Amino acid sequence: MIVQRVVLNSRPGKNGHPVAENFRVEEVNLPDCVNEGQVQVRTLYLSVDPYMRCRMNEDTGSDYITPWQLSQVVDGGGVGIIEESKHTNFMKGDFVTSFYWPWQTKVILDGNILEKVDPQLVDGHLSYFLGAIGMPGLTSLIGVQEKGHITAGSNQTMVVSGAAGACGSLAGQIGRLLGCSRVVGICGTPEKCLFLTSELGFDAAINYKEGNVAEQLHKLCPAGVDVYFDNVGGDISDTVISQMNQNSHIILCGQISQYNKDVPYPPPLPPAIEAIQKERNITRERFLVLNYKDKFEFGILQLSQWFKEGKLKIKETMINGLENMGAAFQSMMTGGNIGKQIVCISGDTSL
Repeated sequence: MIVQRVVLNSRPGKNGHPVAENFRVEEVNLPDCVNEGQVQVRTLYLSVDPYMRCRMNEDTGSDYITPWQLSQVVDGGGVGIIEESKHTNFMKGDFVTSFYWPWQTKVILDGNILEKVDPQLVDGHLSYFLGAIGMPGLTSLIGVQEKGHITAGSNQTMVVSGAAGACGSLAGQIGRLLGCSRVVGICGTPEKCLFLTSELGFDAAINYKEGNVAEQLHKLCPAGVDVYFDNVGGDISDTVISQMNQNSHIILCGQISQYNKDVPYPPPLPPAIEAIQKERNITRERFLVLNYKDKFEFGILQLSQWFKEGKLKIKETMINGLENMGAAFQSMMTGGNIGKQIVCISGDTSL
């Protein structure tokens, strides 16, 4: 059987900007036989995420993420349906997910890398397992719980950068659900600002491309900032940190403004900002959701419950077709998405 896959065509360079042409689609032959312990799956949805940028480099700069290899199939978060199984845990028709799903229309996988998912948790929206009811949701929830130190009723103000993205759009809502009295988002278009305030319940939103961010932040957070969910790093974060309160907390989720630069993660703060951080005893610890696997099961159930109760609004930007994976990645890296960027490979869940 001939199937399509996406391979890494070229590397953008450590300081380069990724483009769609860094990826290419090719046809390959899928073996006819499924061996013991394996399953054949049809891919339904694939995820593109900011952390993948470092996988485009020869060296990811991280001990837990491996680089993609040139002319080899690319992988990441995926959801699909099992068409044939020779693994004891799975049967034909099961929906499954993996963090290491090849960008391929159909694929034979070792069943041990797969996890079965229950469509009822997402009211049938299987792509949500790649977003709000998946790793981005867990990253937001566990990050806020473990590093945000939110106490309900203590009038805390939370600021979220990259607030209209996959994690940011959830983190602000979760901050409110856990007890923050004021939530302010920072994003890059008027449309995103409106989305945050009218649909997600943020108290206010700042478009960092318009006007003076420091002035707007001061006006919108008159009591200062207690919790900062940081998705971007760079100048925006420096501005927020300079308005944070004594003993406040930074949740270091991502640093997308720095991902096309050859700098360590997390990037060091400029000396003046680092001085503020130390003087005000602001925590800024590296946060890695994979260190909290014992909290995943409960976290998924909590996110699903909030979603079903209408307390957690979920937004996706959906692009169709495996041939558009590169374009989707480029768009996500430049802020083209609202909510989670997803690529639909096959919307057909029947066998």
